[in-house]
Amino acid sequence: MWLAIALMMATMTVSCSKSDDEEAAILEEEIKEITPDEPLSNENNDLKDISLTRTEQELVKGNNDFAFNLFRKVTSQKSEIVSPISITYALGMLNNGAAGETQAEINKVLGFGEAGADGINDFCRKMLTEAPNLDKLTKVMIANTIYMNKGYELKPDFITKANTFYDAEPETRDFYDGKTRDVINKWGNDHTEGMIPEVLKEDEFDPSAVSYLLNAIYFKGAWSEKFDKGNTKDETFTTETGEKKLMPMMHQEHVFNYTEDETCQVLSLPYGNNAYCMTILLPKEGKTINDVAQTLTAETWKKKKLRMHGFNVDVKLPRFESKSDLGLIEIMSALGMPTAFTQAADFSNFCNAPTYIGLMKQVAKIKLNEEGTEAAAITVIMMDLSASGRPSEPQRVNFHATRPFLYVISEQSTGAIFFIGQYMGD
Repeated sequence: MWLAIALMMATMTVSCSKSDDEEAAILEEEIKEITPDEPLSNENNDLKDISLTRTEQELVKGNNDFAFNLFRKVTSQKSEIVSPISITYALGMLNNGAAGETQAEINKVLGFGEAGADGINDFCRKMLTEAPNLDKLTKVMIANTIYMNKGYELKPDFITKANTFYDAEPETRDFYDGKTRDVINKWGNDHTEGMIPEVLKEDEFDPSAVSYLLNAIYFKGAWSEKFDKGNTKDETFTTETGEKKLMPMMHQEHVFNYTEDETCQVLSLPYGNNAYCMTILLPKEGKTINDVAQTLTAETWKKKKLRMHGFNVDVKLPRFESKSDLGLIEIMSALGMPTAFTQAADFSNFCNAPTYIGLMKQVAKIKLNEEGTEAAAITVIMMDLSASGRPSEPQRVNFHATRPFLYVISEQSTGAIFFIGQYMGD
């Protein structure tokens, strides 16, 4: 039998110019969707950290290298978004069923090397239990589950690790019952607050599959400093091809952490109590998204973050949504784990049937407006039979994202990257 991974994530799109009344009505609805359920106040919302050992810090560094390697593979001429941590959860859970070269390749690609499956398990467990509790104004949900086809059984040790580290409860179903795809899609919809209503399309669901493993990640954060919707006006956005488009451009001036280098300007927009932030990398005139992406590694990313300090920043940022639907077999193979997608794959610790990965895809979705950001990701794995110095007071700088930019949503204390994407104006 074969194993397939499908990853769905949040999308970002920019709305077209409409009448003032139409735009106001749409904006009100979007704000209702993004605004957290709790009162928008940081009172009694102290900043919390996730404490990591030195070894765990190295694991995050390795996983962030995977995030940037992945992003470089998916960049194109359109807006894209991926959730590297969702792939880490899906493959991490599956990796407990792998052995030999197959497992070694997965360990290496995800950045865990000699720490292996146990290192991935410990990292995923810590983030699953602690990441949702850092900020009352930022909602983070991480969920995992496994559906087994009737007639196949998971290995006892695999079940134990799925339960212990991923809170995953296997459920056995008859995949030919005509209902299983709906059950999977409902699980995805429920665990992304309705952002991803369809995990598997009709032509993607295989009733002869051995198993479907799923990870869902949902993020909903309110800006620490919200944009005044009264300041949002249609302005020109210039794409990399030189095309000019009118789109709603949010605007505010405030003290934010900022730095720049020869390739880009870098701005950090925090959520809630600053446990999470969106970091935006705006290529300088004459530079492209690809120019910036080629410079990014876990080490250079850390240095950029350390160089940031408070500037009085005049910010212009488009209000947008965008969506990605990415095939990942070729990408993940090129990153260094080709064996898992072939008949030579060794998932002998997974279940009572030989398996390999036959499908791996990702769909991502994100919404961003004056109030904050909402994003979600679902990863599905299907198994089947194989055959500088600080200034004394804030300086002023313009950060006008009126051309394509790259963005990263990350947890501050660990530096773990939840989402990474690019907005191209489409």
